[in-house]
Amino acid sequence: LYPESFDPGMPKDLVYSGKVGLTDEITIEGFGPVTAGKLLLSPTRTYAPIAQKIFASGLRDRIHGMVHCSGGAQTKVLHFVDGVHVVKDKLLPTPPVFRLIQENSGTPWEEMYKVFNMGHRLEFYTDQESAEKIIEISKSFGVEAQVIGRVEPMPAGQKRVTIKSEHGQFQYGN
Repeated sequence: LYPESFDPGMPKDLVYSGKVGLTDEITIEGFGPVTAGKLLLSPTRTYAPIAQKIFASGLRDRIHGMVHCSGGAQTKVLHFVDGVHVVKDKLLPTPPVFRLIQENSGTPWEEMYKVFNMGHRLEFYTDQESAEKIIEISKSFGVEAQVIGRVEPMPAGQKRVTIKSEHGQFQYGN
């Protein structure tokens, strides 16, 4: 069906499981019906042209950090900080694909934020004025962007991420 989505050595009865088949249609609000396979396997947009324009605009020195949340999810920033509390309390709405995964897997939302990017993949750590310029540049590419939180000081040796979302409040770190 979608041979690029699984190891051909895997037993066929283990390839697809769950309540939703890859050919089942899922209705996406504001978009319409799409198959679950297309929803899961649709290509991810690259942020390289956006980042290039942000750097070319003279903001490079005002950016204190960037985190690509795919491959580490919303807690990935914990690998790169010390003495800070990253509060993410204005996240974008959860995209349908992550709702589908959670509903069919029964994975707790707290774990979903540790495993999946939950629809926001790139974070810039900067000041408010620069954030507004970064958002403007992102929108010029047709990419939704917004300030999703803030960074607060903590004692050295401590670090924490707090997520306040439509699915609850979760804390990670020490």
